[in-house]
Amino acid sequence: MPGARAFARRVLEDWGVHASRIDDVLLCVSELATNALLHGVPPGRGLLLRLLPYADSVRVEVHDSGGGVPAVPRGAPDEPDESGRGLLLVAGLADRWGVGERSPGKVVWCEFALTAVPSRDASARFGPRPDGPPADAML
Repeated sequence: MPGARAFARRVLEDWGVHASRIDDVLLCVSELATNALLHGVPPGRGLLLRLLPYADSVRVEVHDSGGGVPAVPRGAPDEPDESGRGLLLVAGLADRWGVGERSPGKVVWCEFALTAVPSRDASARFGPRPDGPPADAML
């Protein structure tokens, strides 16, 4: 998803996000957007990529109109099935991630701490309001 990555890079640089986290955020943006396009976007529809700035973190949200709840695969990493590898990367790189409901569809999100690292919690729901306006891109 070159367009999603380019949009996210521009926004993160504008917000002054430290370069050490940008690559992790961009990889997760690409994985979540690709998953949404492959599994969550019916023909003729798009997805919404939203980045939200918090005082001590950045949140990435990918909104789609598809059903289902994404999950990290439980199999061994050396199994030949490639399905679910994107969420495995997101779970490993992000400090928190989860899935929220929307009508229709879902929001898959992840957060990256910019200072202290919070505990990982894949079942966590939406946190406090962002400290600044979100940046949105329809893809």
